[in-house]
Amino acid sequence: MLSFDDVLAARDRIYSVARRTPLQYSHTFSEMIGADVYLKLESLQRTGAFKIRGAMNRIETLSPDQRDAGVVTASAGNHAQGVALAATRSGVDSKIVMPEHAPISKVKATERYGADVVLHGADYNEAAERAHEIERREGRTYVEAFDDELVMAGQGTIGLEILDDCPMADVVVVPIGGGGLISGIATAIKARRPDARVVGVQAAGASSAAASLQKGSRVELDSVDTIADGIATRTIGEETFPVIEERVDEVVTVTDEEIAVAVTYLVERTKLLTEGAGAVPLAALLGDQIDVAPDETVVPVLSGGNIDLNTLTTVLMRGLIANGRYLKIRTVLKDRPGALLDLAGVIAENRANIYAIHHDRTSKDVAMNAAEVELDLETRGHEHVVELLDALEAAGYEVDILA
Repeated sequence: MLSFDDVLAARDRIYSVARRTPLQYSHTFSEMIGADVYLKLESLQRTGAFKIRGAMNRIETLSPDQRDAGVVTASAGNHAQGVALAATRSGVDSKIVMPEHAPISKVKATERYGADVVLHGADYNEAAERAHEIERREGRTYVEAFDDELVMAGQGTIGLEILDDCPMADVVVVPIGGGGLISGIATAIKARRPDARVVGVQAAGASSAAASLQKGSRVELDSVDTIADGIATRTIGEETFPVIEERVDEVVTVTDEEIAVAVTYLVERTKLLTEGAGAVPLAALLGDQIDVAPDETVVPVLSGGNIDLNTLTTVLMRGLIANGRYLKIRTVLKDRPGALLDLAGVIAENRANIYAIHHDRTSKDVAMNAAEVELDLETRGHEHVVELLDALEAAGYEVDILA
């Protein structure tokens, strides 16, 4: 099983390319969560995510013949970029298989780091099947995304940095996809601070680790469905599972809505851009999925910041809706002069801001002398939404909430 010495050895290999990332105290989240919160900003790592650490540690251990043959891997994005940059900096040719629907920003970034990208499959598992075909056909070394002790050891250097910068850490919260990140971090944390808790977080739509721990053996899901594409794997690794069983204290899950709220708070309150997978530790803390005491020091690992801009727009909108900051409604007005002005007046009196209006006289669902109106509104929270809806009802409007 992965050892603390493996993590120490990885530390000596990776820093020619990987970056030591900041640990930042957050007044905002400390107040919201009720404990001292330090954010581990792996979203500021080179390539935008932690994966460069494990990739560099693995590639640095290749034999001369393996280096000449090149490497291959499969990834939804972050591991792809890590392998591409590590390989290029080490003078090794790389070929990366990515799912067909991988975010275009991650595909382009992987190509810019010097890799040959092949798009194949609906998810990570199907991409991995094609990558192993290439491994056999071309004699390349397969660089595992998570299920390799050298990769796990590289990720574990994050745990060393956390305890170097915050030796009083009581709770370290880590995303789980395939389990390589949390296996490495837990190995480092438990070796130096055995009483500290290590808590894993998965998206509810990709919760193979939670299911595996409950069953006592690895569970493979039929499919995954989450905005946190960086941890959207159907199963955890054969090598990572026993490490998680032994060294991780608890695994919890969060919904996509909770993830969206966390991403939104990070952008708005701390000016940090984090992808869905990177935000799941904070989502679990904000959603009270993890019990923490006021005197505890908590470190959520923000594992990556590579989010596609189109996805970011959707995530931020869902976060605003969940926080009562955005409201989309539909109502029906009499088709007469001033009707829309009267409606806007009620909205203005109740301090809501109109983003957009769609006015439709031709809808088949309304009377000939009526018009259907949809409005996108900026609101100030859940209480404000209730006040606004009550005011509209009192003014005689029948309102349907669309979002």
